[in-house]
Amino acid sequence: MASFTPTRALNVLARPSSFARTSLQIQHIANKRWSATGPSPSTRAPRSHRTRGFGRLEADDYQPSYEPPKSGLLSYLPRPWIPYAELIRLDKPTGTYYLFLPCLFSTFLAAPLTHPITPPSTLIATSSLFFAGALIMRGAGCTVNDLWDRNLDPHVARTRLRPIARGAISVQQAVPFLGVQLLAGLGILLQFPASCLLYGIPSLILVATYPLAKRVTNYPQFILGLTFSWGAIMGFPALGLDLLSNTPALISASCLYASCVAWTVVYDMIYAYQDIRDDAAAGIKSIALAQEANAKVFLASVSAVQVALLAGAGVAVGAGPVFFVGTCGGAAATLVYMIRKVDLKSVEDCWGWFKRGAWFTGGAISMGLLGEYLARYFGVYEERETVERGARFTEDAAS
Repeated sequence: MASFTPTRALNVLARPSSFARTSLQIQHIANKRWSATGPSPSTRAPRSHRTRGFGRLEADDYQPSYEPPKSGLLSYLPRPWIPYAELIRLDKPTGTYYLFLPCLFSTFLAAPLTHPITPPSTLIATSSLFFAGALIMRGAGCTVNDLWDRNLDPHVARTRLRPIARGAISVQQAVPFLGVQLLAGLGILLQFPASCLLYGIPSLILVATYPLAKRVTNYPQFILGLTFSWGAIMGFPALGLDLLSNTPALISASCLYASCVAWTVVYDMIYAYQDIRDDAAAGIKSIALAQEANAKVFLASVSAVQVALLAGAGVAVGAGPVFFVGTCGGAAATLVYMIRKVDLKSVEDCWGWFKRGAWFTGGAISMGLLGEYLARYFGVYEERETVERGARFTEDAAS
């Protein structure tokens, strides 16, 4: 039997998978259709050059070729580093924010439950570690995604110039780079209490398998939500709370996790509308395609579920009025505004609201949770309860 070597493993990864072969068949069919009606997929115009809405391409619309960044963070990097920075989306931090925010939510929600209450210094240190972990693991997730999609990305206008899709990084280069990212992520995870390993490692299964979801279901955003929302659990063990022995905390963490999954479906459905026509042509399944006829009703329904689950997380741990007004009310108000304003037929508007939504809705939730933590930390609720008990005692004495 032939020995198994790293080179052999890389050669296996480099072969087209069954999904890749299917995508190549789709490409062959699409090329024949496009050759009769206009430019081929490799020369189609970017979405920003198309007519408003989902209009057809003009025959003389072509996609620009790749140009190295001339501004922004990536423009300061050495030229050989740029493809790797693009691979981890270093120039597009919105995904990192969406991965970090559930970690922040759970940290703020868990902090008042510890005895003694978690001090602000620990809260800041824990949140900083979570941000570093989100930055690394989001990059690893992008690398996994681009490896799986290396035969699909060239056929979608928005993704055709990604490093692996355009050939700037090979599979043989991307796999070791992924290994370095995962080791760095493990290094961050080891900075937390040992119990976090038990809660954190299972998420790697979701990171590795999410890119396959778009090939088998119209709702890959749900699988993405399971992946991106894992941090909604991690804040509790990070602050020393054992979920398996603390029923209220377990219920609260479960509700928060499910709420974040619903939120992911909302923002990533808006994101998916950028690719709705290319996805249809390439045979990629998408929630945008599945819910195209009643998109905003669907978004509103999932948002209502999100806010209800968020309220459930507060009820489970006896949260006060600051939580329900600031966190739940803030989430509801920002979601309603976003769903009313977003133009799902405009690529630029969908991208804009996807970026703004991270700190628009996510910021409202965070501020509400921070307000609840501060109210607990400074004893605001205790003073209120003391005043109420005193008022009741005076009334009883007078009667």
